[in-house]
Amino acid sequence: MTTPARKQRKLRTFSAFGDVRRMPSEYEIVTHAQNWNTRNGRLSTFEQNTSSPLNLWFLTYRENSPLQAGDWDSFRDPDQIAYRSYVNLQADEQTKLDGMLDSYSGADAGLSENQVALLGSVLTPSRYLVHGFQQAQAYVAYMGPSSTVTSAGGYANADFLRRVTMIAYRTRMLQIAHPGSGIGVNERQIWEQHQAWQPAREAIERALVAYDWGEAFTALDLVLAPTLDDVLIRQFGETSKANGDELSWLLSGLLEHDSTRRDRWTGALARHALQQRADNEAPLRKWIDRWSALADDAAAGLATLLGKPASEVVESARSARAEFHDSFFNDVVTKAN
Repeated sequence: MTTPARKQRKLRTFSAFGDVRRMPSEYEIVTHAQNWNTRNGRLSTFEQNTSSPLNLWFLTYRENSPLQAGDWDSFRDPDQIAYRSYVNLQADEQTKLDGMLDSYSGADAGLSENQVALLGSVLTPSRYLVHGFQQAQAYVAYMGPSSTVTSAGGYANADFLRRVTMIAYRTRMLQIAHPGSGIGVNERQIWEQHQAWQPAREAIERALVAYDWGEAFTALDLVLAPTLDDVLIRQFGETSKANGDELSWLLSGLLEHDSTRRDRWTGALARHALQQRADNEAPLRKWIDRWSALADDAAAGLATLLGKPASEVVESARSARAEFHDSFFNDVVTKAN
């Protein structure tokens, strides 16, 4: 007796995801396999001469990066941020920010001299550093080995742009309230020449020429940003609150939401890389050690502006960074055991 052939299941629009039995989420639909320069079967990244400068760049710094995985496409942003959810999320956050600025519109005039000096030496010049973060994040996103990496990096890049915009807005507010303080005028000189800022400036300038995508990702997202955000967001906010500047403390709390969300997806990506290939641990630890030294020097330099002992500021930032790294290194070891 002949067994009848099994009827082939009708293909659906989401068959590109494999033999799945559920409807993909909106996040998966709009982020899955969207990077045309990572398509299977391609002879080179771009449809031009395989030895063209752009193809050689991607071949050298992405395809031959020490950070490799068999399946980058299976990475998922833990928050599943897509365009619509990101716009809605940040619209709500911007409403909160605008409400705070309106509520404290006259508070800047009553700030102490010490707090005005702190704002003019730490907050307002930091837009140069954050703009450097934004540029480095854009590179990580563009070089990403999958569309899910590119998507997450793109929204993190937008977060940095939003932060630069907020700092610029606060700079103008403070300039109006304290026209003789130098705020709104001296930021570039402080960034380029003030001794306290030079280690941070060196760190981000070096990160901008870390061309290997794995090292660029590690330098910015696993080391520099987590370390300096602890200094320039959390510790700065706490110092501002102690100085009677409640607005700066509240705004720092809002910025910390973006920083925490970035740590979630970057930690998840590092964990994914380690789960895909155990030997990814070697390049990650090598890069982390290399960039941690620069990050610690940057934190120590900024400590003088916060009026705190460098050892205290660096230890706090280093502790936050180590806790972040443990979240993916230790998690992979635990699952392996």
